Amino acid sequence: MKHKPNITLLKDFHRGYPVIALHFDFNQEIINKVKNIQGATWSQSKKYWYFRKDSFNLSKLFEAINPIAYLDYSILNSNSREEHVEQKPKRVLKSMVKIPDEYLNMLDQKRYSENTKIIYLNYFGDYMRYFSNRILEEITTEEINAYILELIRTKNISASQQNQRINAIKYYYEKVLGNDKTIYNIERPKKSKILPNVLSTTEIKLMIDRTSNIKHKCIISILYSAGLRRSELINMKVTDILSDQMQIKIRNSKGNKDRYVGLSKHLLELLRVYYKEYKPQVWLIEGNKGGQYSGASILKVVKNSAIKAKIARQVTPHMLRHSFATHHLESGTDLRYIQEFLGHHSSKTTEIYTHVAKTDFGRFKNPLDEIYSDNNKK
Repeated sequence: MKHKPNITLLKDFHRGYPVIALHFDFNQEIINKVKNIQGATWSQSKKYWYFRKDSFNLSKLFEAINPIAYLDYSILNSNSREEHVEQKPKRVLKSMVKIPDEYLNMLDQKRYSENTKIIYLNYFGDYMRYFSNRILEEITTEEINAYILELIRTKNISASQQNQRINAIKYYYEKVLGNDKTIYNIERPKKSKILPNVLSTTEIKLMIDRTSNIKHKCIISILYSAGLRRSELINMKVTDILSDQMQIKIRNSKGNKDRYVGLSKHLLELLRVYYKEYKPQVWLIEGNKGGQYSGASILKVVKNSAIKAKIARQVTPHMLRHSFATHHLESGTDLRYIQEFLGHHSSKTTEIYTHVAKTDFGRFKNPLDEIYSDNNKK
């Protein structure tokens, strides 16, 4: 008898709303069945099918799925994070907050990335819950500042999260309501001057050379040689490799901008071997069962390659992007070109690599070496 696959139902939040998510191994028969159920929606960002909780019908799902799969809905009967939210004065549960439609529509109209939408909706939802007994338009800047200060003191939120929460709040008043920006002059944290971690060219070569799988070798090579963000590689199509022009087209990157970077000759040779072996159909890097490669898989590939190269530090995909920029700067590439290669909106973002690159260190002798040099002369 054919063994039926399992589908596990889990509670989650998506775009600020509580949802019931379906988790199962790739199965085309299940996908075809689920997509025809009213209310079923595919989340590209979270990579699962889901139903809005307020319209979810367990009986209807069970009736449709039971012939082809087992349905594990035990988690629905247990307490989840939404039932465990502490009830404080002037607070309501996440499921009781409705983000204004105008806020949602404006995010879509401005074509914000799915990740940014999730951040804005979650943080603005927190803000609405805090002021649940107030009319939003009547909340003063001083009260908003006090709310952010309370989060800093009680939740110990980072400077980055503080900025994101402020942006989510300002978006409602300035973009949705169209109020003047100067009215909401919320205090911003000073940005920490943290220098990026970079790898040496020797370390990168070791990572590539000691990776035997050609797909994984291509992943590391293209992240480094094109200075890509992980999401940019995930969304890259086979047709974005322009071998005739020796360029790579990067579509819809951060800020919904396209850009071009040079295609490495060595990378092109690797990609040709990879293409013959794996024959990707749409996406340049595809999973074993087709479809886009996951961000978690790319992270795993990079970490494993670093281990094989015996690099003691924690290596991430973004370190390859940092290394790309730093090595370009060290080899004499103008900062303006590096800015274009990376797709940075502001040159100030790119200037951080001037503090990492070793362009000027060779001109100066270390005083410790000078001391021992003088001793040797004596």
